[in-house]
Amino acid sequence: MARAFAKPLGITLVGGGGTDAASLSRALSIAPTLVGVDGGTDAALALGFTPELALGDFDSISEAARTTLGPDRLHHDPDQETTDFDKALALTQAPLVLGVGFTGGRLDHTLAAMSTLAQNPDRRVILDTGHDLVLLCPPHLTLDLAAGTRVSLYPLSPLRCGSTGLQWPTDPLHFDPLGRIGTSNAATGGPVTLTPSAPRMLLLLPPETLAPLSAALRAAPTWPAPARGQ
Repeated sequence: MARAFAKPLGITLVGGGGTDAASLSRALSIAPTLVGVDGGTDAALALGFTPELALGDFDSISEAARTTLGPDRLHHDPDQETTDFDKALALTQAPLVLGVGFTGGRLDHTLAAMSTLAQNPDRRVILDTGHDLVLLCPPHLTLDLAAGTRVSLYPLSPLRCGSTGLQWPTDPLHFDPLGRIGTSNAATGGPVTLTPSAPRMLLLLPPETLAPLSAALRAAPTWPAPARGQ
């Protein structure tokens, strides 16, 4: 599917998993275009924010929200083989995408969102859970973090990850979701660099690092786009 909704500064996606005004405002300060993803449209409207577009399979958006946006700002995709988060990334194009409301109370939704991150390694996407920022670490990432800032790494498959600026160095460790993981590490102060060997490492940081993280991610290379339909 062609990406028909492109914005040069960044796009904030709001899902139906639950969010708050502070998280949504934080995202919009970095990625100013708002897109409602199915029931997330209602969540945004309830908080006083009006999306420029709503998309999804529309199994949870209300009739009131549809009426508020009008037919020109609705994009219905009934496909049941993809999640609404998948649909949102397929339809939109921006140098940075921030997502809120995709990691709510249902663990299956949260796990599905992590799967979507892993399936889109060529996209710069950050999810804000309200307690953590989570993204698929690019091939090389450099960012300045205050000493003591939590830096958690979680492997989705076996891989290595070079690093500098961490309290517990990751070289030459072998990471594996069934073995060694890398949660609850910490920055020593100054530049932190991460160089995972494959697009399979989740990086989790505190929400207050959104500004430096988003700037660093914009400057970072991306992984190649995966082959589709294989």
